[in-house]
Amino acid sequence: MTHALPRVVAGAALALTAMAAQADDVSVAVAANFAGPLAKIGEAFTAASGHTLKVSSGATGRFYSQIAAGAPFEVLLAADDQTPKKLIAEGYAVAGSNFTYAIGKLVLWSAQPGFVDDQGAVLASSKFAHLAVANPKLAPYGQAGMEVLKSRGLTEALTPKLVTAETIAQAYQFVASGNAELGFVALSQVAVPGKPATGSQWLVPQSLYGEIRQDAVLLKVGEKNPAATALLAYLKGHAARSVIQSFGYGQ
Repeated sequence: MTHALPRVVAGAALALTAMAAQADDVSVAVAANFAGPLAKIGEAFTAASGHTLKVSSGATGRFYSQIAAGAPFEVLLAADDQTPKKLIAEGYAVAGSNFTYAIGKLVLWSAQPGFVDDQGAVLASSKFAHLAVANPKLAPYGQAGMEVLKSRGLTEALTPKLVTAETIAQAYQFVASGNAELGFVALSQVAVPGKPATGSQWLVPQSLYGEIRQDAVLLKVGEKNPAATALLAYLKGHAARSVIQSFGYGQ
């Protein structure tokens, strides 16, 4: 019995050494709206696998250009389903590796309590001077926001008030800082698990914009990296899906 504990400790040490020897880094390009959930998922993924994530967040359209120009990303978590398909068609991503990991939801948000009503009628009012929106040419959430304005017949009236951000994260910062009274952001940015809701918001009905299907894809650079394939498999599992749902995404 006196020798059992050292043997157990030695066995655990060997197991950890083996995990470390097999651990790899994976370079992930993630749409800005999903940066928060991925941070939480990444912690659990690393604990379970030993693999670590090198994460860059930004606009999906920008990532497409960077990948096509040779950026060494191994996995893309896009804010749409078209960019991964395009990357596969053009030979930058692995055919058959793409799948939908989340359905995004759009919110009209203000940092000021009581500013945004539950029908979005504030958009047709004169209560604000600036409306933040992510660049619709680069960010699917920005495109969705513009679709809402078109659905409400407000595009022409509100174009002078638009403050265009490069990413949905920057759009959120414009509103949070007060540089814009309100803006279109992702529900995941204002429905953070464990944190009280701030300001006021309108959860935009999905009938007013095209479905935001967010797809993941394995890029050719990461095809032979076990950590890249392991991450994509982990995203399909129960633990990751629970986190995704907790941030308000549909699946």
